[in-house]
Amino acid sequence: VSMYIQQKMSPPPPDPLQAKIMMYMPLAFSVFFFFFPAGLVLYWIVNNILSILQQWRINVVVDRANRA
Repeated sequence: VSMYIQQKMSPPPPDPLQAKIMMYMPLAFSVFFFFFPAGLVLYWIVNNILSILQQWRINVVVDRANRA
């Protein structure tokens, strides 16, 4: 879920094929993470949440700068 949210907050890739690949990437990683150690999965989730917060903050600052 965190990977999907992070992907939606990021700017879209210019190539349509790359956009489709990025859309299915969270599903592929979910399957991979099923077999990984729990610590690695926890690290990945926390990193994604922090990246979401960072991207949200960047979007807010850029929107404010564009309005001014």
